[in-house]
Amino acid sequence: MKPKLIILSDLWGKDKSDWVSVYFELLKDKLEIQYYDCCKLGEIDKTNYSEENLHNQFINGGIEKAVENLLNFEKNQVDILAFSIGGTIAWKAALKGLNVRSLFAVSSTRLRYEDETPNGSIKGYYGENDTNKPNNDWFEKHSIDFEIIKNQEHDFYTEIDCATFICNEILKKIHTIC
Repeated sequence: MKPKLIILSDLWGKDKSDWVSVYFELLKDKLEIQYYDCCKLGEIDKTNYSEENLHNQFINGGIEKAVENLLNFEKNQVDILAFSIGGTIAWKAALKGLNVRSLFAVSSTRLRYEDETPNGSIKGYYGENDTNKPNNDWFEKHSIDFEIIKNQEHDFYTEIDCATFICNEILKKIHTIC
C-alpha cells in the first residue's frame, strides 16, 4: 500500500492550479494522493475571483472553516504538501489535532504569524525574493527545516524545475519514515 499524501491548494483553489498536475505526475506512482481545493475547504465565495477578495475571505473566517473541514475529512495520520494558504490551514489543523507526520509548506508566508509549533516533521520552502517569507529568527524559534529557493518569488512552486525539486525531497523524506 502506498503512503497517502494530501495536497492543499494555494489561495486560488483548483481553478487556477493547472501547475499542480506536475506534482501529481511526479508523485502518483509512489504515493496515494488526495487533493483539496482550499477555496472549497474554506467555503470561499469565488464570485469576485480576485486575490484581494479571496485573501480577505480566508483571513476573516475561511482559514478556520477550512481547518474544521479538513479535520472532519482526515482522521488518520497524514503527510501534507501545502501551497501558500494551504500551509497555514495544514499548520492550524495540526495544532487542533490533525495527525500530521510530515508537512511540506511551500510559500506559506502567513506562517510567520504563528507562535505555536505543531508536532510532526515540518519543512518550509520559500522564494528568496518573497518579501513575506518568515525570517530566520522565526525558523529558529520553531526549529523548522527550511529551504530558500534562490532568485525566486512567491509563486516559484508553479515552475517545473521547482516542482521536481520539491517532489524529490518529499519522496526521499516519506520513504525514509515509512
